[in-house]
Amino acid sequence: MDKLMGNTVRTGTELLWSALGGDPALVDRVACGGPSGLLPARLPVMDLARATVAVAGLAAVERGGLPERVRVDDGAVATAFVSERHLRVDGRAPVSFAPLSRFWRASDGWVRTHANYPHHRAALLSALGLRDASGEAVEAVAAAIAERKAVEVETAVYGAGGLAVALRTPEEWAAHEQGRAVAALPLVARERLDDAAPGRRSGPLRVLDLTRVLAGPVATRTLALLGADVLRIDPPDNPELPDQHADTNVGKRTAALDLESPSDRRTFEELLGAADVLVTGYRPGALDRFDLHRPGLVIARISAWGDHGPWGERRGFDSLVQAATGIAVTEGSPDEPGALPAQALDHGTGYLLAAAVLRSLTEQDREGGTRLVRLALARTGHWLTHALPRYEPERHLTETSGPLGLLRHALSPVSYEGGPTGWSRPPGVAGADAPEWLRA
Repeated sequence: MDKLMGNTVRTGTELLWSALGGDPALVDRVACGGPSGLLPARLPVMDLARATVAVAGLAAVERGGLPERVRVDDGAVATAFVSERHLRVDGRAPVSFAPLSRFWRASDGWVRTHANYPHHRAALLSALGLRDASGEAVEAVAAAIAERKAVEVETAVYGAGGLAVALRTPEEWAAHEQGRAVAALPLVARERLDDAAPGRRSGPLRVLDLTRVLAGPVATRTLALLGADVLRIDPPDNPELPDQHADTNVGKRTAALDLESPSDRRTFEELLGAADVLVTGYRPGALDRFDLHRPGLVIARISAWGDHGPWGERRGFDSLVQAATGIAVTEGSPDEPGALPAQALDHGTGYLLAAAVLRSLTEQDREGGTRLVRLALARTGHWLTHALPRYEPERHLTETSGPLGLLRHALSPVSYEGGPTGWSRPPGVAGADAPEWLRA
């Protein structure tokens, strides 16, 4: 099964490993294999999936205690990137998206909403001036959005505490202020916050998990696989959706704490004081009032839009990022938006975050210092659309004039250094040539 990495695989893994500050020589320890043609899309989704999993495995190998090589099987990668679809609970298939989480036609385009959580559903209906009549909600929301412009719906729903974005083309996103802010971010922001001495860890790595669907839980699920003691904390009044919990909390323990309660806050402080890693997945600024920094920690933060720009404090999910950044247009048709074959921004950013945590721990063991790493789904999306090579038929087509007119045709799939680059003559009119050999 194993084989040397092809150019695209190596390119993606090398780019990510470089962004993580890893030793380039270690990339040769990755071997890949498995079936081809998985996670088909116009964008190189499988390349992103394979590379993010590869660097997570490579970062674990670098820390030691594991075999010297990491094997990445494409079949396992593709399955893991849609793990929520394969989940069964006593034979029951999970509910991935609620009825109000979808694309809607606006008066001038499309809007994507996310209303899986009850409070987001309530905010969406409130912003549209609707009552929560469950049986009639889809029709009512469709009618209300159809009368408004897409950006108006986006502004109103976010203003009410809900989640909605207007569909944008890649060009519109590139010109948008938030799009420019995201493009300026590093793929993996890595900081050393102080000169804390290297810690002396004993026992399993302690990871305090303050994340929600889906990227953060994927990251901490990966750390749990590698032996970390992962303790996830949720607020008592807003637990994780049951199916999401079942899918992403493998290997973890979970607890409920109200950080506004003095007694629960003291418990949390004790947990934080003994933790090695803190992973947060709430919108930037949401947890600032709790002062979560501790000397010697590795702090990993994940967000939808990044810390900067006008959307820096907005909530977001993979599906919304795809819609806003032009990915849904790229994957769609002239008639309607499309989607990636997996929530690849969530899963890919999750594995990349796990790799960033492991690399930070390795650097911390050597040099000390409190470490901060930050990733954003939108920045991973930018990497997918701009850094990875994708199949573009136009690059392999040419035009030739001849007896049949101007002919667009495919170039030869075989090329030679210093050899022929194309055919010496275009096709002629059928049957028009003399039945004889060319003269030497």
